[in-house]
Amino acid sequence: MANHKSALKRARQNEIRRMRNKSYRTRVNNVTKEIRLAEGESSGETIATKLNIAKSAIDIAAKKGVIHKKTAARKISRLSKFANTVVA
Repeated sequence: MANHKSALKRARQNEIRRMRNKSYRTRVNNVTKEIRLAEGESSGETIATKLNIAKSAIDIAAKKGVIHKKTAARKISRLSKFANTVVA
C-alpha cells in the first residue's frame, strides 16, 4: 500500500476510475451479448434497434478512453456483419 500522501490520493483516484471504466466495459459486453442472443428472433427491426444501441454504447466507451478507438471500430464492424447475416 502507498505511504506518501500523494500516492494515497493517486490510489484513490485509480480505484474510482477503475470502477467507472468497469461499468462502461460491462455495458459494452452486455449489449454485444443481447445482439448475439437476439439471433433467434427473426424480426430485423429488433436486431437493428439493438445494433444502434450497441453502437452508441461502444462509441461512448471509446470516447471515454475505456477501450481503444480501433477496438471500438472492430467491435462495431463485427456486430454489424453479424446482424446483417442474421437479417438476410
